[in-house]
Amino acid sequence: LAAPAIDPDHLSSVAGSKSELLKSYRVTPPIQPWPERLHPRRLAAMIRRQPDHDLAVRIFLHAEAFHPGFSHTYLTYHALLDRLARARAFPQLESILSHLRRRCAGSPGDERPFRCGEEAFITVIRSYGLAGKPSAALRTFLSIRRDFGVAVSVRAFNALLNAMIQNRRNDLVAVLFKNCRSKFGVLPNVFTCNILIKALCKMGNVEGAVQMLDEMPTWGMVPNIVSYTTVLGGYCARGDLDGARRLFGEILDHGWAPDATTYTVLMEGYCSQNRLLDAVKVMDEMTENGVAPNDVTYSVIIEAYCKAKRSGEALNLLHDMLDAKYMPSPTLCCKVIDVLCEDGRVEDACDAWKKLLKKNCTPDNAISSTLIYWLCKKGKVWEARKLFGQFEKGFIPSALTYNTLISGMCENGELQEAGRLWDDMEAKRCPPNAFTYNVLIKGFCNAGKAKEAVRFLKEMMEKGCLPDKFTYSALVDGLYESGDKEEVSEVLHLVASCECQFLNEECWDVFVRKVVVDSAGSCGSSLEQVMQCTVA
Repeated sequence: LAAPAIDPDHLSSVAGSKSELLKSYRVTPPIQPWPERLHPRRLAAMIRRQPDHDLAVRIFLHAEAFHPGFSHTYLTYHALLDRLARARAFPQLESILSHLRRRCAGSPGDERPFRCGEEAFITVIRSYGLAGKPSAALRTFLSIRRDFGVAVSVRAFNALLNAMIQNRRNDLVAVLFKNCRSKFGVLPNVFTCNILIKALCKMGNVEGAVQMLDEMPTWGMVPNIVSYTTVLGGYCARGDLDGARRLFGEILDHGWAPDATTYTVLMEGYCSQNRLLDAVKVMDEMTENGVAPNDVTYSVIIEAYCKAKRSGEALNLLHDMLDAKYMPSPTLCCKVIDVLCEDGRVEDACDAWKKLLKKNCTPDNAISSTLIYWLCKKGKVWEARKLFGQFEKGFIPSALTYNTLISGMCENGELQEAGRLWDDMEAKRCPPNAFTYNVLIKGFCNAGKAKEAVRFLKEMMEKGCLPDKFTYSALVDGLYESGDKEEVSEVLHLVASCECQFLNEECWDVFVRKVVVDSAGSCGSSLEQVMQCTVA
């Protein structure tokens, strides 16, 4: 049940007449049991723990409208705004803000005007930023003092700047920063400056970011390691590694201790320029200085090793990463597995993947498909089948994994097992696709069983899978090579009966190529039939 639209005027009138309503009848609360004694802190907790934000709205409305003696405070508004912001229920959020605005404005003669804090607005600004709504974030920020009478702090201003950066409005960050004191009465802090430095670097203005570093002490602020690391990233992003190394030296000269992020940014810069040796030297320098690599550090260097086809180093560092209790992403695992297989180290790749699974790495169809492909390529189809069986225990194989193994079985003449896997796909509700049928058709034709391959074509078309020129080419060639030329006529009749929806220009050429050689046969009449169908 959707939450009702929130009308501020209606809410006020209902709240004002709740005493009369309660005298006439009782309204069923939105949740049971409803507490007999209700105070703002308890209601805020009730709102925050609701998984359904619509239910949270109904609880909020019911409390003031129908609970005797209850009145909302900033605490309950904050709880509901936070819940709606997390759910990105922005129309309802704006309605609640509108009602809060009216409460803050108060009525003439109010002895105790409604007061609210800034934290709720910071939550709203952040949510708008994450939702890709920078204009709404700016509008909310501007309304804090104007509409609610709340003094704006640097925390709200920093939240606004972050929302701008999240939405690539880096130009606005500089404009807002320039006016923070004069227009908003906000005194920037180190975090504010760091956000501006980040925006300048994202715009490619590294010189402006360096100037900020130089000017910060004149404003009574000392740049921190985040400030320098951000500028370091700016140098690396534009490929100026000499400038990056020079700045890194300045960090050390100023007595700052670079952290794992600082070192990793420099390593990533070297890797982006294919200077792997320099990146490794930075990592060695990092460990010598007592700074432990983090998960990003390991990932950057491992990926660089994979790119350079240095499978041994990539595998060793992956083991180091696991020993350090960091879990690599499935994408990184796939790259290591792939480079090991390309290097002919399929067994090592299988062992590495088994170790990853023992470490609770998430099973991944791309990795299993890669291992199966390389095992089949080396002719070890039954090892691939065994590995597939092990994978099945942990997750549901995808069509990609099935297709890879079926292809390997067909290429190695294991058609019976390929057929069993095909049946298994159907049983596991993983429907075969065009690639599956193409592999089976080609495999059966290569084994001299082209007539059986025709059965797959029929089912393929019944399932709505579109045959391509490779399908027809494998089938027609297989039928001719096995001496079953008359079956080509059956295929043509099948195509004609489907009103040629499965026969495009490229597929047409396959039949023309064969039929021209034997134009006097029955295929010629079938070909003419298909031509008439095509023209029609």
